[in-house]
Parts: sequence; C-alpha cells; structure tokens
Amino acid sequence: MTSADRDGKIFVGRGDHDQFLALALANRHGLATGATGTGKTVTLQVLAEGFSRAGVPVFAADVKGDLSGIAARGEAKPELVKRARDMGFDYEPEEFPVVFWDLFGQQGHPIRATVFEMGPLLVSRMLNLNDVQEGIINIAFRFADDDPEIKATDGEGLIDLKDLRELLSYLSKNAKDISSRYGNVATAAVGAVERQLLVLENQGGTKFFGEPALAIGDLMTMPNGRGTINVLAADKLMSSPRLYATFLLWLLSELFEKLPEVGDPPKPKLVFFFDEAHLLFNEAPKELLDKVEQVVRLIRSKGVGVYFVTQNPVDVPNNVLTQLGNRVQHALRAFTPSDQKAVKAAAETFRPNPKLNTAQVIMELAKGEALVSFLEGGGTPSMVDRAMIRPPSARIGPITPDERKTVMAKSPLKGKYDTSVDPISAFEILQRRLAGGSAPQPASPHGGVSASNGPASTGSASPAPPVEGGIVHRIGEKFRGIFGIGRPRGTALTTSQSVARNVARAVAAGVATQVAAEFAKSTGSKTAGALGKAVVRGALGGVLRR
Repeated sequence: MTSADRDGKIFVGRGDHDQFLALALANRHGLATGATGTGKTVTLQVLAEGFSRAGVPVFAADVKGDLSGIAARGEAKPELVKRARDMGFDYEPEEFPVVFWDLFGQQGHPIRATVFEMGPLLVSRMLNLNDVQEGIINIAFRFADDDPEIKATDGEGLIDLKDLRELLSYLSKNAKDISSRYGNVATAAVGAVERQLLVLENQGGTKFFGEPALAIGDLMTMPNGRGTINVLAADKLMSSPRLYATFLLWLLSELFEKLPEVGDPPKPKLVFFFDEAHLLFNEAPKELLDKVEQVVRLIRSKGVGVYFVTQNPVDVPNNVLTQLGNRVQHALRAFTPSDQKAVKAAAETFRPNPKLNTAQVIMELAKGEALVSFLEGGGTPSMVDRAMIRPPSARIGPITPDERKTVMAKSPLKGKYDTSVDPISAFEILQRRLAGGSAPQPASPHGGVSASNGPASTGSASPAPPVEGGIVHRIGEKFRGIFGIGRPRGTALTTSQSVARNVARAVAAGVATQVAAEFAKSTGSKTAGALGKAVVRGALGGVLRR
C-alpha cells in the first residue's frame, strides 16, 4: 500500500472528498468511459496498480500499447510530484509484476484455446455466421461429441482450425447420412462456413487455436504478495475486432466456468478490464448478448470483477450497464445533436449531486479529470464527484521493444506456452477414416505424441478401481508409466513412451482389423465386422487414448 491507499481501499483521486474504490465491493464491476485522449488509459493503470498492491491479479487488454509502461518503474517527474502533493501524499515510483500475452505470440506469451473449448456459439460469432451457417457449426460440434473415436482424443477431438475444416469437409462428403441423424446439412452452407473459416485463418486465427491451452491459474499468481498484472498486446489484434471481442468473451466465460464459488470475498480473486468494450456488443446476436449478461451477473460470486472501458456508457446494453456499480467518466465532446444526447445519457447514469450540473461538467472536464462514483456501504453508489485522478506509480506511456524482451525473458511462464503441440485429433482421425488406412502420429516438439487433457469419456461404465498396493494396481501403474498416461495437460511424452504408444496403437489397429475380418467372414455381415472392430477398439482404447 502507498501512503495514499488505505486498508481495504484503493485511492483513485480527489475532488471535494478523497475518492476510494472499496476492495470488498470491487467485484460489483465497473465502467470507465470518455472520449479519446481524455485519460481513460491512465485511469485503467491507476486501478490496475491499486489492485496489484492489494494482492489482486489483473488481466487487461492494451489496445494502443500505452499500458505496457506499467511494466517499468515510474519516474518522479515534477508534474507528477506536484499532483501527488496537491492530493496530500508523496509520489513514490514503483515496479509491478507484469506478464505479457499476445494471441500472435510476438509481444508476449501465446494464448491458445481449443476449438472445443470455444464452443459453437462463440465460434459462430467469430466467423460472423448467419442462422443457417451457425446450424452447421452446431451439427459439427454435436457430431464430434457423439463420435466415440473423436471424443476419446485430446481436447475432445477439436483442437485447432484444421480439425474444424476437416470435420466440415467430412460432413459435406457424408451429408446424406449425417442429415438423416442431425438435420439438413446443405453443402452450400458448409461451403460458406469454410470460406469464413479461411477469412479467420488469414486474420491469424490459426495461432489462437491449439495446444497447450491457457491454464486460468497462470493469470492469478501473486509474486511477493502483489497481484500479477497480465497485459494482452492487442494493438495488432484490433485489426480483427471480432476475433478480439470473441477471445475476451471466451476468457471471461472460462473464468466463470472454472473458478469456484466464493460469494463476496474481502477482495476480488481477479479483476478483468475489457478495453474497447463496444466491440463486444456491436451487431451481436441476442443469444450472445444474453450470454454476456449472464456471465457478468453471475461471475461476481466467483470473486471476479469486470470493468468495461469504452467511450460512452450508451455503448453498453442497459441489462449489463445496470450491473456496473463503480463508475469513472472522463470528458465527452458534444459537437452534434446525437453527441448531446449521449452526454445527457451519460449524466443520467450517475447518482445526482446537487452541487454539480453533471451533463455540463462532462463537457468541461480537463485531461486527467473525471466524474467518479464508487459503491459504498451496503453497495449504494456515492454521489457523483468531480475529481482529479491520482498519478500512476509506474511509467506512463509504452515501454521499448528491448524492455519488453527483458520482461518476457524474466517471466515465470517462459517456455510453458511458447511452443505449440499437435496431438492426435479430428484431422488425423477423419483423414484416416476417409482413406481407409491408419492415422498418422503427429510428434510433439520433444519427439513424442503430445499431451492430453485428461481421461476421455467413452459412454461405458467405469471399471472398479484396483486395490491400492495389489498386483492389479501395480500392473496398472506400470502401464501408466510406459504409455505416459495421466500426464499434466500440455506436457509431452518421453521418447520411450512415444515409441511404446505408437507400437501399441499399431498392434491395436491390426487386432481390430483382424477381428473385423473374422466377424464379417463368419457372419457374412459387414455390420458385424464393423461391430467387432468397434468392440476391440473400445477394449484397447483406455490404454491408447492418453
């Protein structure tokens, strides 16, 4: 804590009164708005620094590159020292623990997700699909989920975009049979989805989908008691705004689904800043808006605070806006009648202060000034106050490329995400199925088959666990070591484990094929032959899946 902060509170600025954000109410979400160049990024930096001091990790998108300065120690410039003294405290340059991320892997650690984790709704949003095309994506996901061979693989079979493209091709080639089970699969609609997939690939989407996928816990570290500030380099990502918005929504959804319920903690477990928030809501279908509203409403109980940063409160739908209790409003300009309506709407979102003409003040605010209203007491918004925002303690403005490289070289996550792995997935399975041969074995960067995501469900009952210490248990543990079963997600097999698994896969494939032939020969039925092959594959699958 600095001399300006207090226990359980972050000092943000001073107006008629000192303005503090209460940590216990910080998971009630917030909103920072204002025209370009009015100080929103500095306010975001002040809040992020305050959360870090209090031991709260932060995730923030750096749209313009200016926020990267938070990774460098501040400098006691005269204007900053004077502003701090005017507010009643001494300026203290500080350093904060920062981890850089980048979907393209150039200015930070790569962030990846699997296609399966993204889900059909967000994939459809990312591809900008219409209702008919979205139906194709839903059929594709359902087919992958129902197919035991695909489902038994790492990441439920849909890892990267080549898996999705191969699956779409398979649906098109088998449209008649699949349509009879899942509904009409129009080849023209499949073609349209494939074209949109090509657009996404050209925008760099291939770098986002894959393994190792992001582990949410890596965003929530606290070295030396300070929360890590995770900065997403988004300047290049902004050229693909749909990818940017969908990625952040996916990350928010992952936090919601994977974090445990904690109620109202004394301080948040994580604070998430969503810059250029209007991109999330522009042209979004109702189903997606409903999902955003649901996540924002319920993620508070997971201890996560969500802060939207945009130009005007009207950029955020009312159902979401009503859940954003902590507000910072920088200046807006009113050059047109529509601008004047926007200013009036922004003023009406605050609890009135009889001393202020809120709408008038919004147009008069200088750079670094803002109208603020934070939750207090039982969660009631304070009356709006005109305040000067405190100076940040880290650097204001971007760091240099060499400084960024230094920060990345010291990152505790160095090497964990930097090299992608390519596990057996839908691409290999469907290519083999169409060719009638055996699936190739993609190698990990270390020479083995890549890691999996945990035991796969085959739809059959699980056998009783072996008795601890018994001979069956010991044999089972030996097999787990030989084949590399039960490894943490994203780690590779050793060379010996890779060889053992490849031999086992080849043996299993040969046995299954031989059994199928004997079934067919003895019964004269191709169906029986296929059943025999499926039985053997299911029996051996528990060893070969991981």
